[in-house]
Amino acid sequence: MELAFAVSTHRPDAAPVMPSPRHLLLLAMLALAATLLGGPTEARSSRPLKLVVLGDSLSSGFLIPRAQAFPAVLEASLKRSGIDVTVVDAAVTNDPSWGGLARLDRDVPADTDGVILELGANDMIRMTSPLATRNALEQIIARLRARGIPVLLAGFRMPIPWMHDAAGFEQVYRSLARRYRLIAYPDFYAGLWAEPRYRLIDGVHPSPEGVQRIVAGILPTVRRFVGALPRSRGAGFQAARRPGRTAITARRTL
Repeated sequence: MELAFAVSTHRPDAAPVMPSPRHLLLLAMLALAATLLGGPTEARSSRPLKLVVLGDSLSSGFLIPRAQAFPAVLEASLKRSGIDVTVVDAAVTNDPSWGGLARLDRDVPADTDGVILELGANDMIRMTSPLATRNALEQIIARLRARGIPVLLAGFRMPIPWMHDAAGFEQVYRSLARRYRLIAYPDFYAGLWAEPRYRLIDGVHPSPEGVQRIVAGILPTVRRFVGALPRSRGAGFQAARRPGRTAITARRTL
């Protein structure tokens, strides 16, 4: 019978080999590089971009399913164009501009990366002074800017000649966009007066087809807005590149 023996060359009395200062410096640099390129930091920096729609019944999906309302359709369109983003529905039916101001801090949380501001149509219908509407919208914009949250301003043009001071309201949106250098979309309702199928039976609120029309019109402006957002807001999103596209991870919150 043969026996195999393993012979150890370890000497208990041998002194341990200590790494040189050069080796220690190299290990520290490798650890730093691993932290910057991946690991827990990557998980924190790749959170979804979050947009909040602060609006009224034109964007809330009045009398239509939420899945067919503006926030959901906008999100789906952004995803199809290569952008993943959480679109939060903070639109309230019948809300005037000062209603949005009153609920601003509640409906626009700290981790918001950008706000689509769509308010003022109800002010016009209620025959509010354009100056009062401007004051409310300006306070919303100023408070969001103070929090470091960019704003896309969506205006509203009423083609009905007898509507209360329609020209004055158009000027409100133009002047605010100029003063605060905002990316703006001049008419959230563009194209909906042309076709009855774009509106519900009340003749005013967007139908599902009307919502699709709104999103098709505003989408290039929203893409430009997203492209201009600071990359350091909140956890800071990490863009995953495709050829000619920027992808930002997302889900929808209502």
